[in-house]
Amino acid sequence: MRPVSASLSIDAPRERIFDLLIDLSIRPAFSDHLFTDLRLGRLKPVGIGASARYRLEGVGWMDSVIDQAERPYLVREHGMGGRTNRVPAFTVWELAEGPSPDGSEVTVTFWTEPSSLFDKARDLTLRSRRLRRGFKRMLVRLRELAESEPTIEHVRLAGADRLPAFNR
Repeated sequence: MRPVSASLSIDAPRERIFDLLIDLSIRPAFSDHLFTDLRLGRLKPVGIGASARYRLEGVGWMDSVIDQAERPYLVREHGMGGRTNRVPAFTVWELAEGPSPDGSEVTVTFWTEPSSLFDKARDLTLRSRRLRRGFKRMLVRLRELAESEPTIEHVRLAGADRLPAFNR
């Protein structure tokens, strides 16, 4: 799939937005309309190496791992998805200074790189316009979270409360 991109100005510092993006346990707070059934892949869902599995509307199950994080400019994720989890997928979050002193310009870009003919044909049926609208809505919801600073419910790893390290 060709890259699908969406941008939005957010009236919050880049550090605040970066902290929201780097923590996969709070992704459903602003992306549950596009990413459903999110499951964490590690006990620590923050930073490089944090991983999650979710269902992306129109694509199917996807795995995603944060592989690069440059505070407060960039968050890069890679993963696999599609049929039998064999299509490489990439997501890049870029944060630039906005027009106001405390503002930011956030851009998200998503694309896949199918290799087999079957995956390429299936990729053509994906609706990039629908994904673009979904990512735009995700950025609007991220703006609401970053600007209002409400209490956010975190997704927890199943059974984490029974591990000795988390009962302190």
